[in-house]
Amino acid sequence: MDWPTQLLLFVVSLVANVFSAFAGGGAGLLQFPILIFLGLPFGVALATHKIASVALGVGATVRNLREGSLDGRLTGFILLCGLPGVILGASFILFVPDRQAEIALGLLTVGLGLYSVFKPGLGQHARAMPRGLWRLALGGAVLFLIGVLNGSLTSGTGLFVTLWLVGWFGLDYQRAVAHTLVLVGLFWNGSGAVTLSILGDPQWSWLPALLLGSALGGYAGAHLAITQGNRWIKRAFEVITLLVGAKLIVG
Repeated sequence: MDWPTQLLLFVVSLVANVFSAFAGGGAGLLQFPILIFLGLPFGVALATHKIASVALGVGATVRNLREGSLDGRLTGFILLCGLPGVILGASFILFVPDRQAEIALGLLTVGLGLYSVFKPGLGQHARAMPRGLWRLALGGAVLFLIGVLNGSLTSGTGLFVTLWLVGWFGLDYQRAVAHTLVLVGLFWNGSGAVTLSILGDPQWSWLPALLLGSALGGYAGAHLAITQGNRWIKRAFEVITLLVGAKLIVG
């Protein structure tokens, strides 16, 4: 590729991942459509984007490990429930028509944003939640379903995890975003990337610029999330969910 195109890929990846790391998801809003606009078929663009998004998790992990933001038991639970769903979703998406699923996902994503808008106190403070067996089972089942979406679609699933951790597990936005960035960005996306690399055909020559932009954007966005606090994260989450949802609906 020529240098102007590589520079465009880097800038798009950097901007998309800064916002994604700050809000807790949504990098695909900019990055994935640009790959298609530049000429990649859907399956190739999906595999390329999924691999590049792993670097978001790397950058965010480096920043969050310095803060000690992660709950070890919750981290293990999210991985245990979500990873099988990610692999399942990534295994089937290349063989399934996706337009209807994208519209439904878009409507649900807009609903998440509006729910947060009309709940002013949501995620501003951590809450002690009951951890009974049925509650953990339901929480894990929803994480599995979000994992399926994460493996199969590109935009918005990190936002689902963020809001689920806030609403069901009682985390504030700051800690929820930290878990989402590390676990979804690094491990869930990593599993999806490996699966899609085996089944699909990523555009390897585009990945250096995308990976560099994702890693730097992930670190910078995670730093903003740590330093700016829950109120600004909540506002960013609402803006990104509404934009991602609208993009999925419009196509």
